[in-house]
Amino acid sequence: MILSVSNIHKSFNEVPILKNVSFHIEDYDKAAIVGINGAGKTTLLRIIMGELTTDEGIVTLSKDKTIGYLSQHEAVSGENTIYDELLSVKQDILDMQQKMHSIELQMKTASEEKLEQLMNTYANLTHAFEAANGYAYKSELTGVLKGLGFTEEEFTKSVSTLSGGQKTRVALGKLLLLKPNLIILDEPTNHLDMSSITWLETYLLNYKGAVIIVSHDRYFLDRIANKIIEIDHTKATVFTGNYSDYAAKKEILRVAEYNAYMKQQAEIRHQEEVIEKLKSFNREKSIKRAESREKMLDKIEVLEKPVEVRADMHLKLEPKRISGNDVLHVENLSKSFGPLTLFENLNFDIKKGEHVAIIGDNGTGKTTILKIINELLTADCGSIRLGANVQIGYYDQEHHVLHMDKTLFEEISDDYPALTNTEIRNTLAAFLFTGDDVFKTVKSLSGGERGRVSLAKLMLSEANFLILDEPTNHLDIISKEILEDAINAYTGTVLYVSHDRYFINKTATRILDLNQKVLTNYLGNYEYYLEKKDEQLALLSASQKIGSALTLNPAGSSSTAGASDASNTSSESKLDWKTQKELQAAQRKKENDLRKCEERIEQLETRNTEIEEQMASPDVCTNVAKLQELSKEKTENDTELSALYETWETLSE
Repeated sequence: MILSVSNIHKSFNEVPILKNVSFHIEDYDKAAIVGINGAGKTTLLRIIMGELTTDEGIVTLSKDKTIGYLSQHEAVSGENTIYDELLSVKQDILDMQQKMHSIELQMKTASEEKLEQLMNTYANLTHAFEAANGYAYKSELTGVLKGLGFTEEEFTKSVSTLSGGQKTRVALGKLLLLKPNLIILDEPTNHLDMSSITWLETYLLNYKGAVIIVSHDRYFLDRIANKIIEIDHTKATVFTGNYSDYAAKKEILRVAEYNAYMKQQAEIRHQEEVIEKLKSFNREKSIKRAESREKMLDKIEVLEKPVEVRADMHLKLEPKRISGNDVLHVENLSKSFGPLTLFENLNFDIKKGEHVAIIGDNGTGKTTILKIINELLTADCGSIRLGANVQIGYYDQEHHVLHMDKTLFEEISDDYPALTNTEIRNTLAAFLFTGDDVFKTVKSLSGGERGRVSLAKLMLSEANFLILDEPTNHLDIISKEILEDAINAYTGTVLYVSHDRYFINKTATRILDLNQKVLTNYLGNYEYYLEKKDEQLALLSASQKIGSALTLNPAGSSSTAGASDASNTSSESKLDWKTQKELQAAQRKKENDLRKCEERIEQLETRNTEIEEQMASPDVCTNVAKLQELSKEKTENDTELSALYETWETLSE
């Protein structure tokens, strides 16, 4: 065990935020803390780091273990270059390197007696340098910078010239290079594009230490987490598995809690009716029996009614009128800013009912495409044509559709003057703005609150073509799920830009990938895109080499499908019957090994769950000898699991 959090209580102005929060983190755990905005996730992290004191409870970090923390808004400062800022983390290696160089110079002129002493020192220093990965620190540093989205040309940029998001990425890079035993990250994906998020996922999955993450990126949590710690109504519940496992178990628990509550309420009503009936008999015996039942009823520990979080916000998107089948036609669209060309000669069509996601790295021009369609920017060349009866509803990530000095009530009433005061209040209440909240100014709201106001206006627009720019930014997981359900139920057409892969996977029917100034079309969700991306890029590269125009579709155009088939046929023809049989046998062996590996992993994970349950039981938690025995078994299981995971990854590839 690397970290123990025991019975944490914390209140602000007598309002409880955390009550009796307890959990532990093992040496190689990848744990995620989830909960709605304001649940107390960041408060909990600050308590763990000692930045906040607890009202009650203890946080214990194991002896000789190190901890590193990246807060949500942490950034670097100073005049260092990006490269030098990360290099400062490796100062101990630089010092060793300098000392080794100094000894090398001394050895050239040292006496025989002094030489032997210097050689011993040099040997010890070399061993320490090698153990600290000194010979590879430059490539490690470069790998982290590139992984976080910095190009080599940017390495020499001064930190002082960077944006807030870039400074946060540099701070993240420094933390990763420090390699503490426990990394704590608060919303680490906020300033990363898809490529950098994918790199960070791989880095953390292979990290030889423990990780605690607070994130609203459910796809990220699905890939990283093996433990979910939910903060809900001041209490913490620990779930094993990733986010999807947690969501499924949470729903089962919610239904069970609701059924238990309803059953108890029915029993209470029944007992009250019986008591009332017995009293109505007005006999000594019946009254005594009624009193006996009343005493029993008083002793019942009444269950609280489960709170249905998703029942709070109400979002229903429905077009007022139906558009024609052709919603949008874009032809030869190009846009540059000075010497920077974002894209050239883009061509695509969107049909009625499609849900199309535009994805790509930061700075490729995704938002620019949406702004050009909405006439907020002009294209350098190309044409955009809307279909018959198309009415656009626009959601802007920067919320330019909102007026900062207006109150929420004015924001709705000015744009929709036909609504009555009651209708305006009801609309805002559906997005969690009640009472005097409606008289707050837009500029006083948080990013998530502004997002909810924008969604309210989007719902009222009754548009049949929604154009959304990063609609899930600043929304908590519950709000994202509500938005997903609303979009999936929407009968109109949707075009959006998002880096939220889980959201894309749930809502997109088609993906346009903007890469190297070219749009590539994938007729499916994000999982389909991942499956086909490498294949499509290879075809695109081949087509560009021979100078031919290539339209990429998921099923493959006749030319691409033909090329692929021809390539496969050519490859297969080179394999004689014997070679094919050998390959098939080898493949069967790999599949068998993979199956056995998965079975063993499942056995060990099941046993670890049993051990955790045993360690938490009252009979065992006070038995030191039994605890040590179980802890030892779990450590051995974790060691074997670590090796099995690596084997499984190799076999899966």
